[in-house]
Amino acid sequence: MRPNGDMLRLARQLRGLQQSETARRLGIEQPTLSRVENGMVEFREDILVRAAATFDLPKSFFYQTDPIYGAPVSVHPMWRKKADVSVREMDRVVAELNVRTMHLRRMLEGADVSHSSDLPKMDVEEYGSPEKIAGVLRAHWRLPRGPIRDLTLCVEKAGVIVAHSALGGASISGVTFASPGLPPLIVLNSDQPADRMRFTLAHELGHLVMHRFPNPNMEEEANQFASSLLLPGADVRPYFVGRKIDLTLLASLKPEWKVSMAALLMAAVKLGFLTENQKHYLWKQMSAKGYRLREPPETEFPREQPTVLHSLIDVHHKGLGYSPEELASLLNMTLGGLRELYPLNDNGNGQARPKLTLLK
Repeated sequence: MRPNGDMLRLARQLRGLQQSETARRLGIEQPTLSRVENGMVEFREDILVRAAATFDLPKSFFYQTDPIYGAPVSVHPMWRKKADVSVREMDRVVAELNVRTMHLRRMLEGADVSHSSDLPKMDVEEYGSPEKIAGVLRAHWRLPRGPIRDLTLCVEKAGVIVAHSALGGASISGVTFASPGLPPLIVLNSDQPADRMRFTLAHELGHLVMHRFPNPNMEEEANQFASSLLLPGADVRPYFVGRKIDLTLLASLKPEWKVSMAALLMAAVKLGFLTENQKHYLWKQMSAKGYRLREPPETEFPREQPTVLHSLIDVHHKGLGYSPEELASLLNMTLGGLRELYPLNDNGNGQARPKLTLLK
């Protein structure tokens, strides 16, 4: 079996390197590197050795034959802040998503994830609006009225894998990655406050629920879905009735509803509690105080934490007896690289390794 040129390209993109820089580090010409990546010339042993050292990956990484998927934007334009993302940044994020998908595939060979609810598909054309779909989903999941206590838990219970990542520093809030035969994967940028992470998660959930195929309005539809899911009009209305809507009120409601002050302001406008002049005045106040970029630290609340990925790691680590080194080997990573992606605790217990089932 020969090493796979596709994995050489994936490793290069994972480390955020261009072909010219990689060729220099590997001691070969750039046209040669291009041909190796495209399978046109042999992936020699000397190149493999230098690639493993350059990218801090074991040799086994380059022998993998998993399918490599392109950016979701090529099918569903789900990238947030796309205009601010360079090609190299996007390549790096897509490479990480592919690596995480390969890890999921291997870990799910040793453990099943059983979820307690499902993820319905609802077309906007059939249901009329994203707002109605958000209401139907809340009813389908039997969520109580008012704030959603833990949206991440609800999404995971529906069979979606959620992960947090710095995404290589790219200005992407979150992305959804769906691969055949695997649960959908939503990766949220960890370099954002808790309220934005929740809104991004709701936005990506909207894509999964509503969008089988791309359409020109899908980003705005996902935003409308997210707003209605987190702030249903009928539920949040009583919080504005008879009260002066100012920055103090918005700040006090933020930790309870776990959304941004800006989202609460827009909800008040949508429900007719603010005139255009009042809205513009509050926006100016928020801009003057810098709240449009970062809202007051005292209004922050703890981030929701995904648990399924952690549980999968824990099952292999403790339940199936894998040591950190063995787990890294299973996933074709170095131990250091694995620790960058997943939490690892104490050693495995050396037990036999049957397939286990996680209940969510």
